[in-house]
Amino acid sequence: MLLDDDADWLALCRELLSALPSQPEIFTATTAKRALALLETESVRLLVCDLKMPRMDGLQLLSIVRRRFPDVRTVVLSGLDDEGFRSRAYALGVDLFWPKIEMQRDAKQFNDCLESLLGREGETGFRGVQSKSLMDLIQMECLARSSTVLRIQRGPLVAKLWIQDGELLDAELDGVRGEAALQRTLAWQTGSFENFPPEPERERTIHRPINALLLESAQSFDETSQLVAGESADAEESAQHRRTMWKLSQLTRESAEFVIAIPASGRGEPDALGTQNAAEFSQWATHAEKISRQLGERLGAGPLAHLAGSGLERKIVLMPRGEKIFLTGWPTDADDRLAEKTKKISAAWDF
Repeated sequence: MLLDDDADWLALCRELLSALPSQPEIFTATTAKRALALLETESVRLLVCDLKMPRMDGLQLLSIVRRRFPDVRTVVLSGLDDEGFRSRAYALGVDLFWPKIEMQRDAKQFNDCLESLLGREGETGFRGVQSKSLMDLIQMECLARSSTVLRIQRGPLVAKLWIQDGELLDAELDGVRGEAALQRTLAWQTGSFENFPPEPERERTIHRPINALLLESAQSFDETSQLVAGESADAEESAQHRRTMWKLSQLTRESAEFVIAIPASGRGEPDALGTQNAAEFSQWATHAEKISRQLGERLGAGPLAHLAGSGLERKIVLMPRGEKIFLTGWPTDADDRLAEKTKKISAAWDF
């Protein structure tokens, strides 16, 4: 389904999407109200919508769709190429964000992305190109001798790769640059990616050929998967130790006092770092999350993003993330970006 308040733009999009190999039935709507009505009555698999519309804007609509139609894939196609809108859209769980001007410039890639989303069954791969791994994407750019800045996002984590004339110049992730940042990024199995204009003046930190780097990463992943698979008790213990050290490094980097990852289902033990009161804190966090979620449902406010509190001893943030509830504790003099920092810490539990 295509949603935009500009009828001429809808006609153009419909014509472009008629080239999709799967030849899906295409519905159009010029208002969010009409779009919601169609979602109630038709078997819509993919929604492509604008952000800036009268009465109910795209972000409001997406929050409703996420709650009422969780199986519908969503793509934002907007004239607002703004990082703030992009971040808010991805925070609502959209599968892809495309500026309209980029869609017109590269209609084939846009159609490829939509076709991939229409056929997606699993949760692996990168938004828009689920059949490709990140290694595939990088190799494709280099083989085509592209010049671009590849921005890869996985939850709250954002990595950037600078490619010039098919050569990888630099990589950056969470303050780390060069090959170390590249290797961390290549470990991601899911996420979203976008291409930005090249920056040929970027300082070069990576000098080895891209194929050598990708081969080294692939061999490293094979070794790690064997360890995680548990070929021996020592191997499993070693893999678990590395995961714990990664979590601790995130906790230390963000200057948090403690973190507790609690199974949202209520089954299983909490995973805690930095505190010995995990059971007591977990019981409180589970109760607080339940009450807040019920209140949000009664008010029609949508899913709970996070709770924040401050006391004499510390500040706390409670945040549902996937199948876990994260509770983080912070010093009383911590800054106001605690929700953002909690997202970064929780991302460490995905590895």
